[in-house]
Amino acid sequence: MRVIIAGINGRLAKASAQAIIASGDCELVGGFGRKNADYIGDEIPGTLIPIAADLASIDTEADVLLELSSHYSALNNAKAALERGMRFVIGTSGLSAKDIADLTALVKKNKTGSMIVPNFSIGAVLMMEFAKTAAKHFQNVEIVETHQPHKLDAPSGTASHTLRKIAENQKEYNPKVVDEKELMPGARGARHESGVRVHSLRLPGLISRQEVIFGSRGELLTINHDSFNTDCFIKGILLSLRTVQSLDGLVVGLETLL
Repeated sequence: MRVIIAGINGRLAKASAQAIIASGDCELVGGFGRKNADYIGDEIPGTLIPIAADLASIDTEADVLLELSSHYSALNNAKAALERGMRFVIGTSGLSAKDIADLTALVKKNKTGSMIVPNFSIGAVLMMEFAKTAAKHFQNVEIVETHQPHKLDAPSGTASHTLRKIAENQKEYNPKVVDEKELMPGARGARHESGVRVHSLRLPGLISRQEVIFGSRGELLTINHDSFNTDCFIKGILLSLRTVQSLDGLVVGLETLL
């Protein structure tokens, strides 16, 4: 399995590169970052591979693009990978429903398989699955997700995927009981079409955390997950890379592989 990494200078990409090198069954053959970044041309740590400015600058053949850059470039990078006969695994958050629909059509047109993974952590995937199950039995639920200020998108990809999972129950959540009045717009958080509200906190010192809070008369149920560092994502990344070659069509979510 020959892999190229997009966004090679990021924390998760650096950890992924070392995991791929150590895996024994995957081979890192390239990586690229932002055009004109000062690290372009440097070697990927632990290799003799120079960091390229974009995918087009890498002439080495590869099987999979591991896309870990940003949602601003992920769509174009995935399209470029398909044009080169590669599959992709996108771990970048912030893709819209239209982006996913466009990629689904392109993957189908190319008669191949690829993945979009909102969260590579096994624990986070279980948290989302547990939340979907709990949401069948509660009428009121809100999501609180926290990250450090460098997080670009809000809500996070994990929160957005959780909202989609809960909405699959086809219920209307948080029915109105009073004529609420927000004295400051957004004070009650963003409202998903299912009625579920989501709140995104961005503060220095915060870890990556998500709480899904269910309320009913006389009780609360809270399902939460904490990501302390990149270690929790490596197992899911390697699982995705090892599985994507056998997929048919675009698969969204690591839970489909578990």
